[in-house]
Amino acid sequence: MLRKCLSILCFGMLLLVAVTVRAEEIGEVSTTFKFVGANDKIVIEAFDDPDIKGATCYVSRAKTGGIKGTIGVAEDTSDASISCRQTGPITLPERVASGKDNGKEVFKKSASLLFKKIQVVRFYDKKRSTLVYLTYSDRIIEGSPKNSISTIVLPQAIQGGVTGN
Repeated sequence: MLRKCLSILCFGMLLLVAVTVRAEEIGEVSTTFKFVGANDKIVIEAFDDPDIKGATCYVSRAKTGGIKGTIGVAEDTSDASISCRQTGPITLPERVASGKDNGKEVFKKSASLLFKKIQVVRFYDKKRSTLVYLTYSDRIIEGSPKNSISTIVLPQAIQGGVTGN
């Protein structure tokens, strides 16, 4: 039984590591001094939309310090903000342009040891030719209504998708 629990825990930790590989840390600032362990921080990370080349989002989020934060068992708050920009030519895949991919998760980061995560989902507003990115946190039992959105307006419609310059 103990072996099975350890195997499940190790598998979960590997999944968390695999999920966080896509983000690049841009910087951080300390918000609270802690005598023991790391300070509380705001971390800024960048990730490229895995389906849409030329779309990059920057997420800032709270990271809890102290002893629990240092050893990786603290639960971060649900505070996060997002800003997305066009960083190159954008061509939408047909499944995005048709709206079939609305609500697709494009980024996820653990905010606690097991049950809480910060995530980003993408929507396409066809009428306004705009990509909409929503960041929020959730838990298995109870999520948070705290959220933030960012948009990328795509100026030109092209057959089979949309290209922005």
